[in-house]
Amino acid sequence: MKLQLVPARQGALWVRRGFGVFFRRPLAFAALFTGFLFFGLVTLLVPLVGPVLLLASFPLVSLGFMLATQRTLQGRLPGPGVFVEPMRAGRAHRVALVQMGLAYAAVSFGIIWLSDYVDGGKFDALQQAMAGGKDEGTDIVALFADPQMQWGLVLRFGLASLLSLPFWHAPALVHWGDQGMGKALFFSTVACWRNMGAFTVYALAWGGAILLFGVLVDVLAALLQQPQLVALAAVPAGLMFSTVFYASLYLTFSDCFASDTPDTPGVV
Repeated sequence: MKLQLVPARQGALWVRRGFGVFFRRPLAFAALFTGFLFFGLVTLLVPLVGPVLLLASFPLVSLGFMLATQRTLQGRLPGPGVFVEPMRAGRAHRVALVQMGLAYAAVSFGIIWLSDYVDGGKFDALQQAMAGGKDEGTDIVALFADPQMQWGLVLRFGLASLLSLPFWHAPALVHWGDQGMGKALFFSTVACWRNMGAFTVYALAWGGAILLFGVLVDVLAALLQQPQLVALAAVPAGLMFSTVFYASLYLTFSDCFASDTPDTPGVV
């Protein structure tokens, strides 16, 4: 695979094209994401092993959505088989993907442990307070104002962002580039770093899209005098934005990498 440099404005195009891909097959993508959520709920019910299995599945899940986007661009209907197909590509691919999943789970648990140590468990307290409803509003404000909590959030999200760099393109580089885990993680990091402008715009475009949606819903709720509309729209909107994000992953990969041989299948 050849690394390609893309202009910063390409980041906004990835988001726009992601919505375009999603709306070509909205039911298919919604079914895939719903299936992933169901898998996550089931695995979390399994003591000890469940959380590890869920985190370890993330590289394979992202690759599955990349395959779904590829099929959609080819005019084909993506089905649940996209999550299984990479494991049928040969022993070397299976080993690399399993190793990648275990590495992702191990580092993720390390980030969670370190962040919990730094904030003294205040992030868990924040989650419980937010789940408690309006009566916990004062506690939520106090937790956000706590310096220990702020450092914990910076560490948690900062390390999670750094972790995403090596794993962003790595599953695709294993599947389409026949690379081993180490090589795939390295070149994924290089690709993200060399195209940091595009990925920065990509992140800003996602933030802008979510913010714009929130403003529009707030305005509509105010005009209709139906404040509960905000809460009603939050869940389906969150599911849609999450699904479109996964649908856009293949677009970032296909622009950042090109096949050495024109007849290599998989990359358009």
